[in-house]
Amino acid sequence: MESPRGLDDPDYAAFAWARYRRVLGGMALVSLATAIGAVLILWHWLGWLNWTLAIATSLGIFCTMLLGAALMGLMFLSSGTGHDEQVEDRISPEIDIGD
Repeated sequence: MESPRGLDDPDYAAFAWARYRRVLGGMALVSLATAIGAVLILWHWLGWLNWTLAIATSLGIFCTMLLGAALMGLMFLSSGTGHDEQVEDRISPEIDIGD
């Protein structure tokens, strides 16, 4: 299997970041649908909701899901492009594991 070229290659970096933005856009739609669904479920269970509660609930769910998706996406971007393998580990040789 061919090793990833990393983010140093401008063409591959553009491809990787475009894929990241596409996945994040899809997750934004999923997050929006989940937030709307949660507010509708609360409305069904509790009846009329105060606008403040509805907006706070939907923003809290949307932002939490989108932040999680962004961080996971960056982790997979870093791993998938070979960036993790390019990092020099200067600490591991100095660690004494057991006697």
